[in-house]
Amino acid sequence: MSTPANPHTEQHIDATATWLASPAALRLLDADGYWPKWHGPWWQIRLLYELGHAERIPAAAVSGLVAALDRLPLKHFPIHPEDTPPGTDPFRGSPCHCQLGGVMPVLAACGVDVDAALPWVRPWFLRYQMADGGLTCDNDAYLVAGECPSSMVGTIAPFEAVLLATPRAFAEAEVRFLDGAAAFLLDRELRLGSSTVHNASERDSARDWGRLCFPRFYFYDVLRGLSALVRWAEVRERRLPWARVAVVVTALQAAHATGEVSLGRRPWEGARTVLQSPDGTWQRRQPSQTTPLLEAVSQVGARSPALTAEWQRVSARLDAVLEPGRDDPGR
Repeated sequence: MSTPANPHTEQHIDATATWLASPAALRLLDADGYWPKWHGPWWQIRLLYELGHAERIPAAAVSGLVAALDRLPLKHFPIHPEDTPPGTDPFRGSPCHCQLGGVMPVLAACGVDVDAALPWVRPWFLRYQMADGGLTCDNDAYLVAGECPSSMVGTIAPFEAVLLATPRAFAEAEVRFLDGAAAFLLDRELRLGSSTVHNASERDSARDWGRLCFPRFYFYDVLRGLSALVRWAEVRERRLPWARVAVVVTALQAAHATGEVSLGRRPWEGARTVLQSPDGTWQRRQPSQTTPLLEAVSQVGARSPALTAEWQRVSARLDAVLEPGRDDPGR
């Protein structure tokens, strides 16, 4: 569903769609399907999708993105040293869960049969789900013993991907994946960082999850988590336990009582990227750039049409998926 945009933003949408069909954008996709952040083709394709304008993504860019993913030398997540052959760039040679989770719904919305075009993507999510139902893009976390250092950020995009981009009845393994991921989000009450030693830094990140962001790309906030859980409950005909979502729902209702949502943060600010130098080499931790469209839709404090529409949709559907009796003071 597209969201209203002002004329100035519409101009940036037009310019982004035009650029994505250009030889310059297609050359960048030929070089790499993901990098650089946040101004490369992948990010602008994802932004159009999040704005509800998947139909504006040029077919040539979609084909280029599929081809770039298919060219990746590693179609597995490297956990052990031997998982990355000599000469393979661990940053550019393998995707992560967030990347694949972010791209699968986009391609599906553009009419791509992802299972036919990229048959290794869907099994990826099921393969790397951890014992608590979450995932993490921290390769080393899979080697940790005695605790399960999964990640909200590493989980939300794969959860959405399987949930939203499955144009058929769910297979048994997919049901297990979805139910496990939903249980993970509920156990974390949509707002709690990891209790583990290995992923202790997530407890700091969790302080920001109540400040909503747009676009999300792979970033997490509590409305994104709640929206996915509501959709899961509808698809699976389940009820959400009030005790597990009460803090987040109550906070969202209080903060957005009028139904209008303003942006609370720009989580990508200050992030570095992998960038191709003029000589063709790739350099890590280079300054990243934004785009006019990204700047136009991500001003902190400004009303967000996309988040407002999402919150209103979630609000309208909450009663149907919450456990009955949630107002019982003993609950």
